[in-house]
Amino acid sequence: MGKVRRGFKTEAESIALEVRAELRLSPTDPLDPLALAEHLDIPVVPLSYFRHAAPAAVRHLHDVDHEAFSAVTVFYGLRRTIVHNDAHAPGRQRSNVAHELSHGLLHHPPTPALDHRGCRRWDPTIEEEANILAGVLLLPQEACIAMALQRASDTEVALAFGTSPDMARWRMNASGARLIARRSQAKRARR
Repeated sequence: MGKVRRGFKTEAESIALEVRAELRLSPTDPLDPLALAEHLDIPVVPLSYFRHAAPAAVRHLHDVDHEAFSAVTVFYGLRRTIVHNDAHAPGRQRSNVAHELSHGLLHHPPTPALDHRGCRRWDPTIEEEANILAGVLLLPQEACIAMALQRASDTEVALAFGTSPDMARWRMNASGARLIARRSQAKRARR
């Protein structure tokens, strides 16, 4: 994991709320990453679309080892296109697409996917920023707190927001929502 700059998590919440306002969504509404992609004019293409053009590669990444590939942003000049693995569960696909959209929202520059030896290039800080923003886009802190006040389980949060249970768990923990809800409920009980 990369170390993000101080204040980035607050910045991510601000970006997510701004994006949601543009889409006419409240902080507690589920966000559809495909609607956001359309709003940003970024095409999203499922991996299976390439089944006829690259059958062996798609068969491997889609059917044999689908964990080997989640999503990637492909650049053509200044245009972005997201290719995502539609073999993943729907909640995971939403996270994958939100992650790639986050790179765009954060203006992360395009870089070659492979180095001179053919090894994958990876900037842990940029990837961590995209992970954080993707999570906040899908589950802003206000949504997490609202779900915590309802005493929703991680599974219930995932169902309500169309995420994976892992994403719901991570956001409920990272947002501190359950602690905030407990303190709020304790304060009301003392009155």
